[in-house]
Amino acid sequence: MVERDQVTEQIIEFVVTEEQAGTRLDALVGAIPEVETRSRAVRYIEEECVLVNGEIKPKKHLVTQGQRISVAIPPPRMTTLEPEFIPLDIRFEDEEIIVLSKAAGMVVHPAPGHQTGTLVNALLAHCMELGKLQGAERPGVVHRLDMDTSGLMVVGKTDRAQARLQDAIRARVVDRRYLALVHGWIAPQTGIVDAPIDRAPSDKLRMRVHDGPRAKEAQTTFKVCERYEPGRYDDGFTLLECKLFTGRTHQIRVHMRYIGHAIVGDPTYGRGTLPANHYLQRQFLHSHKLSFTHPTTGEEMHFEDTLPEDLQAVIGDLEPR
Repeated sequence: MVERDQVTEQIIEFVVTEEQAGTRLDALVGAIPEVETRSRAVRYIEEECVLVNGEIKPKKHLVTQGQRISVAIPPPRMTTLEPEFIPLDIRFEDEEIIVLSKAAGMVVHPAPGHQTGTLVNALLAHCMELGKLQGAERPGVVHRLDMDTSGLMVVGKTDRAQARLQDAIRARVVDRRYLALVHGWIAPQTGIVDAPIDRAPSDKLRMRVHDGPRAKEAQTTFKVCERYEPGRYDDGFTLLECKLFTGRTHQIRVHMRYIGHAIVGDPTYGRGTLPANHYLQRQFLHSHKLSFTHPTTGEEMHFEDTLPEDLQAVIGDLEPR
């Protein structure tokens, strides 16, 4: 269990009533005035701040009458985010949302080892006001891309937009599609990887497919865009379009490794020598399509993004195959 400062955190305890019985844990906790939102409740549950009869339960747990719920609300994090004037590739913006293409190498929000130069630092310099539902250190964040994954993202400029977009992602009505070049020849034209993911016990930076009690469901579908014959240093490649139905950390990268077709250039889950990875210095993964309903106008929004130059160069090298 995660250790926390019990001196400064606020503890809220109550017993589930007959009327509350059958409610999902995240909905029940989100209704507490001190928690305020379901999104924040999910974060507290994932950070193990919520106990049911002294035990950790998943957000989908249905509470029963008489269960004792304990919520440890952590103290405000003393995070000061400074606006930084970093160029942004913005594709759409209005009063509620921003759609942009994130460059590879940019971290979405501050994290250990990356306190400055992040996407949110750049966003604060661009518009100052962003949704605050994910906390002071993650303004505007609706979903994330790994540091070395490029492509389309949507940002919430208001709490309302941020909450509605996150609800849409949880309801699986946001269409997120990625281009991924993987090692090997995938014969089926389409496929699905339905395998739960949790954090590797030996390395906090790695995820794994696992069916343990803390694993979270994860589904990725794929279709083949192109296949490339084996070469001198490799066993061929397959260009895939992957669609996320859930948004777990490193999901596509972990799922591709799991089925034996690691993403080209992936420094964590990849394989092969530099020549076998076409000397690519980051994973070949690009968020190239994003579709969703605008959180306030109801308009259907569709965006597409071409491959950046480094990934286009790899495809150009493979075209003769």
